[in-house]
Amino acid sequence: MGKFGEQSIRMGKFGEQSIFIGKFGEQSICMGKFGEQSICMSKFGEQSIRMGKFGEQSIRVGKFGEQSIRVGKFGEQSIRMGFIRKVYGILMCQLAVTMIFIALFLYVEPIAHYAQANPWMFYLAIAITFVTLIALACCTEVRRTFPMNMIFLGLFTLCESYFLGTVASTYKAEHVLMAVGITAAVALALTIFAFQTKIDFTMCSGLLFVLLIVLILFGLMCAIFRNHYAYIAYASLGALIFSFFMVFDTQLMLMAKHRYTVSPEEYIFVALNLYIDIVTLFLIILAIIRGTYGRH
Repeated sequence: MGKFGEQSIRMGKFGEQSIFIGKFGEQSICMGKFGEQSICMSKFGEQSIRMGKFGEQSIRVGKFGEQSIRVGKFGEQSIRMGFIRKVYGILMCQLAVTMIFIALFLYVEPIAHYAQANPWMFYLAIAITFVTLIALACCTEVRRTFPMNMIFLGLFTLCESYFLGTVASTYKAEHVLMAVGITAAVALALTIFAFQTKIDFTMCSGLLFVLLIVLILFGLMCAIFRNHYAYIAYASLGALIFSFFMVFDTQLMLMAKHRYTVSPEEYIFVALNLYIDIVTLFLIILAIIRGTYGRH
């Protein structure tokens, strides 16, 4: 075009187009394999739009302001924050149920006496806990299908809470409360650390597995030799290892910030892992307190 503008169009393999307009502005459009577009306006501003494989967009306006939006493979901010809120919402409900059970077993004596007089319920709770845990961990359809995933997770939480309440009823109330407080402080500190650190613990899954095997073998040795100091060392090592597990599981939620992540549909799986990490830390800390102060 002459006096009032100039225009050229070019189409590539998957469709690439550029348009140039002279006097009143300049515009270029480029379409890539999955769709990439850029638009540039000279006189009244500048704007660029880019669409990636799963949707990545940036918008830039020159004269009147500047705005940028980015959407990644799984890392869109709104999706990521919604996923984290869902995980921690479920986790808080699990921990609240567990705390209610522990409080009932500690402060309502008939409940504690009934549980101790009927050990079959304790072993039944352990069996159901293992069955539901295996189902949630190994069966993708179970943990991703609503409401089946909530039913299995709720059943697991109730049985685990009964187990923890029965165990807590054999300790002094002040020792249990001390363990709860220490566990809460450690869990909060580890969560903050997992969010803030630049160290990627998601790449250490093999090391964590090896440490877990070492912990199990060390526990068997402690059960055979029954040494008090070895027992304290075993519990301390367990607390350290499960602290690493909690950081690992927390970073799995952070998606684009780390090399390995989980699907947004795996909120039940992540909440389950974090819950197991926290209650295991609680039991280990309770064992350390028992080794230090003894039972009643």
